[in-house]
Amino acid sequence: MDGAEQSHVNLVAPHEVFYEYLRRIANAIDLVKPAGEHITALHLGAGALTLARFIQATRPGSVQHAVELERGLLDFVMEALPLPAGTVLNTHVGDAREEMAALPLELRFDVIILDIFSGPEAPAHLACADFYREAAARLAPGGVLAVNVGDEPGFTLVTSQTKAMQEAMSNVAAYGTSMLFSRRYPGNIILLGRNQPWPDGWAQALVAAGPHPATVLAGTDVDELTT
Repeated sequence: MDGAEQSHVNLVAPHEVFYEYLRRIANAIDLVKPAGEHITALHLGAGALTLARFIQATRPGSVQHAVELERGLLDFVMEALPLPAGTVLNTHVGDAREEMAALPLELRFDVIILDIFSGPEAPAHLACADFYREAAARLAPGGVLAVNVGDEPGFTLVTSQTKAMQEAMSNVAAYGTSMLFSRRYPGNIILLGRNQPWPDGWAQALVAAGPHPATVLAGTDVDELTT
């Protein structure tokens, strides 16, 4: 789209996730429920549906929804890159916030993935505490909101989004390549929000899962990103 690669998929082995930041989100998905147990997932920003494929491959029977603003991208992906057999995926074309609000109120998700932000600019109506509150309200007990924040050196967007998530959710963690936390390099930080406390061992499991070297800031340590 506009000269930028959107994603990478392996149609033969959809459980393999090539892009580093997507692999880190996949690692967080792995911790939400025991291995193989189906989940409910909402993808805000569909891309090539890489993580929807991953979820179907690792948790067959999961029910998923995907929202994409660019109809052309979604139509192309659905036609040219068939989803794994048995995938239960409901697609929605439109604005992420509007489409999430339009979903049935009884729907709750084990995972909500926001993968829209790229660079220092982000849609103001999504990059705010009010939106994160709305997303947090759609989480099932124990669910996780995962936000991919791509940013430039200095990490002004990472800082603002960490603050916004902390206003909206009781527990926020940041996960990424270790060198990025110096704020001297561009890259992607994954912000993870929960309405409940972090289970023991989650941070260690995410670091161990890689890609390496990895760092997880949780609890009061995440405040390093807001100063």
